[in-house]
Amino acid sequence: MRISFIGSGNVATHLALALSGRGHDIVQVWSRDFFHARLLAERVEAQPVNDLSRVGKNADIYILAVSDNALYDLALDLHLGDALVLHTSGATPMEVLKPISTRYGVLWSPQTFVRDMAMEYDKLPFCIEGCNPKTESEIELLIGEVSPFIYHTNLQQRQYLHLSAVMVNNFTNCLYGLAQQLCHAHGIPFEILHPIIATTAQKVVWGDVRYQITGPAIRDDGKTIDAHRRLLAEDPQLLSLYDQLTALIQTRMKFNEDD
Repeated sequence: MRISFIGSGNVATHLALALSGRGHDIVQVWSRDFFHARLLAERVEAQPVNDLSRVGKNADIYILAVSDNALYDLALDLHLGDALVLHTSGATPMEVLKPISTRYGVLWSPQTFVRDMAMEYDKLPFCIEGCNPKTESEIELLIGEVSPFIYHTNLQQRQYLHLSAVMVNNFTNCLYGLAQQLCHAHGIPFEILHPIIATTAQKVVWGDVRYQITGPAIRDDGKTIDAHRRLLAEDPQLLSLYDQLTALIQTRMKFNEDD
């Protein structure tokens, strides 16, 4: 297939590399910044462009790997007839592409992509949606060459999955950052916590996460909780977060015989 990318960031980079590696011809890479377009284009032997009017109409598939806001702008300026057009957003309806083409859909992976970090593409999950069953089958056939982990999700499912991904990734990274700051403020090497971070991530795949939770909140260890709260007394924002998470563990993460 001849594929053009609208966008040259992290998601575009990895999808272009994955599809190029499966023998697809990456025709063009568009970005408002020509330098960024060229960086990716050189890696997949494509033509870089920074003018939408220069996006050719000879590709079979166009993948719009841009921000959600940019999708709405592109829908006003990009018209591709009946070519297959996909966006890579976890939160945007596929219908945003309707003004661009008669065949459109979604190709989204709930994963954090870092431009220069190698990834095992055949282990990535991909969520797909098409404007009709035939289009959805085409999307599945395309990405099935990259990974076998394909999930048919509608907009609401995708949005809840996107929210869940924010919680397990962005919010968790925020907690890591807060813990790192706390350690540094008291002269403690943060790397001491690296093993427990890795172990916690490994345990998630064991089943119901509630069974993996340990610590003072799940044990109702009031003395330890009070000791932690005293340490945070001079940081009201962090103390409030500690209290809220402790309460959530105690009220929503405990299990009983009926679960």
